[in-house]
Amino acid sequence: MSHQHRLALRGRQLLASFDTLSNVETLEEFNLDSCQLNTVPDDVVRLKNLKTLSLYSNDLDVLPNSVWQLSTLVTLNLAANRFAAIPERIGKLTNLQMLDLGHNALNSLPESLGDLHDLAFLYLSNNQLTVLPASLQMLGNLVYLNISDNHLELLPEWVGELHKLTELRLYNNLLTHLPISLGRLRELREIHALNNKLVDLPTTIGDLPKLTKLVLQGNDLASLPESIGNLAHLTDLDLRYNKLTSLPDTLARLTSLRFLDLRANQLTSLPSSLADIHSLEKLDLRWNKISALPRWLQRIEQRGCIIYT
Repeated sequence: MSHQHRLALRGRQLLASFDTLSNVETLEEFNLDSCQLNTVPDDVVRLKNLKTLSLYSNDLDVLPNSVWQLSTLVTLNLAANRFAAIPERIGKLTNLQMLDLGHNALNSLPESLGDLHDLAFLYLSNNQLTVLPASLQMLGNLVYLNISDNHLELLPEWVGELHKLTELRLYNNLLTHLPISLGRLRELREIHALNNKLVDLPTTIGDLPKLTKLVLQGNDLASLPESIGNLAHLTDLDLRYNKLTSLPDTLARLTSLRFLDLRANQLTSLPSSLADIHSLEKLDLRWNKISALPRWLQRIEQRGCIIYT
């Protein structure tokens, strides 16, 4: 067992194996998912080469200090437990690249998360967060941030400092606005902000040259900024279940757009410029207030675009 690099334990096998952990000198991956654990043995500190520790879906609400001494950890999965708090000592795990704290009961986060400068993937979804610590702006290597299913009313301006971010998941919060600094995220490919309370979008939304997917379903948007037409690589735009009464002509500049979902808004007419989006494959117009459909819809339908009215 001294040469084993991976160990995945379940049920009674787990309890029988704890006594042998001190002999697993070369262990790099330790999977304790779904083991009904309410504690973790201090013996884990002896796993000097451990890179991955997964404790997903247990009954944990606290971890021994020994876990925060595992300085070689690259991946730490604590999702789907009962954590109400995470100690500042987590900041000692400076080699972490993936941290999953989702599906817990966290109402705050330690400032020391900002010390995890190598972190690329951070999952904070399904907690009770109302604010994010400003120290997160120090995560300059972050490419994926998931803060969905919390109680956030504000996405702070410092999010614009996360220059490598490619995917931002914000859905099921209480956000009324997105920060102006969002436009500084030049690597951003996807924004998932459905089911918030957004009443507008910043004009800087058009400054995202690599954005391909923008999901805004279930908000309170009554209009869109003209700058949205600058998103030359946008392929998916989901605006269903908002309060849109009109659309800007600049949508015609979305030359890569394939899917446009406008259902369940308050549109009474459509800009004829939509006919110029030759890449469009699907246009959903259901549950609006358009009394007479424009003739140009037939032209884009003949090109192969699926239209739902």
